Amino acid sequence: MNRAVAAAMAEAGHTAESLAERVGVDPKTAARWASQGRIPQTRHRAQVAELLGRDAAELWPDALKRKEPAWFRPWADIEREATALGWYESSVLPGLLQTPAYALAVLRSGPLFADADALLEARLGRQAALLDRPRPPLMVFVIDESALRRGDPEVMHPQLDHLVDLAGRQHVMVHVLPLRAGLHPGQAGPFIIASTPDGEDVGHLDDQAAGRITNDVAALWAVWDTVRSVSLPRDQTIDFLRARSWMN
Repeated sequence: MNRAVAAAMAEAGHTAESLAERVGVDPKTAARWASQGRIPQTRHRAQVAELLGRDAAELWPDALKRKEPAWFRPWADIEREATALGWYESSVLPGLLQTPAYALAVLRSGPLFADADALLEARLGRQAALLDRPRPPLMVFVIDESALRRGDPEVMHPQLDHLVDLAGRQHVMVHVLPLRAGLHPGQAGPFIIASTPDGEDVGHLDDQAAGRITNDVAALWAVWDTVRSVSLPRDQTIDFLRARSWMN
């Protein structure tokens, strides 16, 4: 339990239900704010702190220690609370599914290479927060086959073993979009759709400089339905990842 938050709620006369009503979230979401390691989304943090009469840094000091880029933190907050994730990747494997060696190779190849070690720590923390939590969200990943073909074999073979292990978990579904599917709308770029405890869907799109969050996800859902429809089923994906005849 986050004792600072619990004490502040008691002193201010607030319950999870009253905070939820004032902030506009589900009471279950507000209740989690008093749990150790659960931090409100950036858009809610200052408002909750004001209602409790405390400084946000006093209630959630870990928020100041986070190693993700500042532009990514609002999405990390949404991701951490998500009830479901739909993730499409065209060039690299999704960050939540990466081994440390693969993640480090990806981070060192991009513009954030100088901060690669710190960003790796943050990425592994994100993985643990979602994959290993008591009630993890449903996570569905569609990965273009081209992403599986890119990388040093010494890094990729352990990475693919890890992907097979994760694909066997009940709450993780991995689908490979084979090259033979031809052209498809997912080629416009990767994206993620998160379903939140409040019943909203929120999207995240990457670009060369940063990333952006959008609440206009209708077009993303249309692309998602298409890439899912031309991808291999779950069992065939696992067989495909194990066989690796395409790596020879």
